[in-house]
Amino acid sequence: MKRGERILLAMGCVLLLLVSWIMAFQAKSDTQKQTELLEQAAAYIEDEIYIRAVPLLEEATGYSGERTAECEKELKKVYLALAEKGYRRKYTDLLELQMARADAKPEVFMEAAQYYLTLSDDEEALKALRVGVQKTGDEELNALYEENRYGYTFGRTIYEDVAGAANGAIQVRKEGAWGLARTDGTLVIPCIYDKVSTYSGGQVLVKKSGVISAVDADNNRVALLHAAASDFGNYSEARTSLLLEDGWHIADGEFHTAAAAYEALGMYAGGYAAAKQGGRWGVVDQSGEWYIPPEYDEIVLDELGRCYGQSAVFARTGADVFLLINGQKVGEPYQDARPFADGYAAVKREDHWGFIDAGGNVKIDFQFDDALSFGGHLAAVQIGQDWGYVSLSGEVVIEPFFLKAKSFCDGSAPVCTVDGWEFITLLEETI
Repeated sequence: MKRGERILLAMGCVLLLLVSWIMAFQAKSDTQKQTELLEQAAAYIEDEIYIRAVPLLEEATGYSGERTAECEKELKKVYLALAEKGYRRKYTDLLELQMARADAKPEVFMEAAQYYLTLSDDEEALKALRVGVQKTGDEELNALYEENRYGYTFGRTIYEDVAGAANGAIQVRKEGAWGLARTDGTLVIPCIYDKVSTYSGGQVLVKKSGVISAVDADNNRVALLHAAASDFGNYSEARTSLLLEDGWHIADGEFHTAAAAYEALGMYAGGYAAAKQGGRWGVVDQSGEWYIPPEYDEIVLDELGRCYGQSAVFARTGADVFLLINGQKVGEPYQDARPFADGYAAVKREDHWGFIDAGGNVKIDFQFDDALSFGGHLAAVQIGQDWGYVSLSGEVVIEPFFLKAKSFCDGSAPVCTVDGWEFITLLEETI
């Protein structure tokens, strides 16, 4: 046999063996293929030759065998070992693939969350936990979510004074003048006015050098008051109050005033505002008709002048503060209270503050030195000299070390530090 023929014969044998091996391998089940590839990869992993293990494990995860989960677990370990060599993205992509499956287990969400937390990527960690809780309802995931969801960041701007937030905006003072900011503290209308109202319906009332007008969100004048009014109240639900010679009058955004005069008039919320007439307080609707007759020493207001929320009002007679639901007294009196906002209202008994729902039921025991009603799912509370925040369960979730604090709105809240009023924004606003 000639030399060339021998070479061809040898090549044919090799090719035949290769084809036979391929056919034999293809005849194996996916589980058998995964087992062989895992064994080959294990040898490389033991010698820390991770780069050689990658293609073997990637191939193994491509089969639909019984060891897919094990293959993916080993592949993630290898990706992490090579993270600094550009494999971090492959690791997170595989995590995302696992979390996206309909039958995803709690363990993969926990792994993802803990991985992102080690990188201080709280946003991705919370996202993994939130989706994991929604998909699996796992208690450990929920506990870790609650533990981390109340992290926050500080804004860049510091103000001399701030009011409470309303309608997505907040009144702020800087260098002795007032302006308007978003709820995270970002300035919208410059601090150039002697007074500004709350923002509502695309406009805010302002006063400068004795002139009262209305401006839009771009600080363009949209209305001018010609009447001789010396003051105005906060603006909400197309209603404000103007102080004329004979008292306070209800007015709209164009400064058209109603005839009835009151000794005092609060800010509208939910269609109602507190009003004082004949030395007594009650509550009026938007037309000025009495919803609660003026027969109380005081209607409890928040700092913006609102009294009504969740069909409830607090009214004082002497030393007692009563909860009124649809105008009717409910339960025993309190020493003090804050109007309902979102959720529970803060009330005071035996010199301590707690929280009740709109039916008068105690939801968080009386234990705080001071408190504000809930804004979203958090409430500002004073413990000792400092302020922090509690959740709806009554747990302190933002430790009290602020000098003062105000309610959250849209995930942000003003807090007072030694530098002045700053804004904190939650990393996770979702309830």
